[in-house]
Amino acid sequence: MDSIWSKTSKGKKRPSLERDVRTDVAVIGGGMTGILTAWQLEQAGIHTVILEADQIGGGQTKNTTAKITSQHGMFCHRFLEKKGEEKARNYVQVNQEAVKEYNRIIMEEGIDCDLTECASYVYSSDGEKLRKETEAVRKLGINASFEAHIEIPVSCAGAVIFPHQAAFHPLKFLEALARNLTVYEDTMVTEVRGHQVKTSCGSVRADKIIFAAHFPFINFPGMYFARMHQERSYVIALETEERLKGMYIGDGKETLSFRQYDKYLLLGGQAHRTGENRAGGQYEELKKAAEEMYPQSRVTACWSAQDCMTADEIPFIGRYSKERPDWYVATGFQKWGMSSAMVSSLLLKDMVCGIQNPYEDVFAPSRFSAEELTQIIKDSGKAVKGLTKRFFHLPGETAAELLRGHGAVADTPQGKAGVYKTEEGKLCQVNIVCPHMGCELNWNPEELTWDCPCHGSRFDREGNLIDGPAREGICHE
Repeated sequence: MDSIWSKTSKGKKRPSLERDVRTDVAVIGGGMTGILTAWQLEQAGIHTVILEADQIGGGQTKNTTAKITSQHGMFCHRFLEKKGEEKARNYVQVNQEAVKEYNRIIMEEGIDCDLTECASYVYSSDGEKLRKETEAVRKLGINASFEAHIEIPVSCAGAVIFPHQAAFHPLKFLEALARNLTVYEDTMVTEVRGHQVKTSCGSVRADKIIFAAHFPFINFPGMYFARMHQERSYVIALETEERLKGMYIGDGKETLSFRQYDKYLLLGGQAHRTGENRAGGQYEELKKAAEEMYPQSRVTACWSAQDCMTADEIPFIGRYSKERPDWYVATGFQKWGMSSAMVSSLLLKDMVCGIQNPYEDVFAPSRFSAEELTQIIKDSGKAVKGLTKRFFHLPGETAAELLRGHGAVADTPQGKAGVYKTEEGKLCQVNIVCPHMGCELNWNPEELTWDCPCHGSRFDREGNLIDGPAREGICHE
């Protein structure tokens, strides 16, 4: 399903890599992070080549709600308690700088991307939590305020407000920024060794390599597969007479996200861990909420996004590992990809140029905490379950018993497999083992996909790769 951004923009087609090339920096991934980072490096006089497996913005960037904000939920009070004032202040400050940098680039480059300045609100039904958050935000230097009554039709005790935030059309921005960059599309990276990046049709030799393809696909060193998990969330676009002035997010996973784009109100929520969605129904729940809040509205688009989640809620931005000093990574943006992409571009540009950045330590991938250890243990348990399930879990039905329009791990003449039966009765049969690290996939009835509960790779009903860290599809049986 296409997002409102895909429906309202058209990017130009770029060539694939068909030869070996040499460059200063190779950027793997042509989403918001990759394009911004390459642009910043080119501004500093460093030649950069971008390798994109699909089209620029074709991954998570096209599925964002495109809020540009330093307000990352109800986080300031929590960060102050867990990380101390200096780290919390630095985190807020650099994200606020990211908001200003978007504005600067858009104004100076004359980019038409429907940029709108607006306030950002986080609402909650817990009045005491709101009070503590307001105090914490002000302590960290943000001119925030509290408001008891807000414009969206939800029951709450009020909201904490960050002024002078922004929203835009991400694909219009990305297309304009990429116009003078060297980008190879439909170029899947298959291997990275030292300073060489290999693809199916050519290779790139670079002094520095930046991994900006959402989830790092090189397992060792770095072990990012054990340090993050992935979550999905869902969005519907409503045509309604309502026009919101601000953008909103609720406190907690059960609440909703709101923002206005042109005549569309974007309503998001229903987050869950990737691979743990056997019941489905996320879009239906959002539509029910829309009918209650905006009974005269009409749904015009539905789409979903995938986010990498770190244990301490801070992205990994910096050197990939101590063993690979010329590799860099930007990942783990939680659900705040726009501001985190800009932070990544500023931080990585300085690191590549040999400039000491005051925020390096906040995002350093080498950091480790008790929170991360707890999360690693928890996620390892899920991975072990996913790895062993294919040996001990028996299919509940045969392929012949499947209802039309349904998928399941089923018993077939060739053994256990993933099977989807089309509305016409045709069977689509795939290998049920994820090629990333061997976990058994689960059927996602909401999106008709095969999802990995271990590390979040996703495949369509015919086995084609949608999301990594896997780098190949699940072959047909």
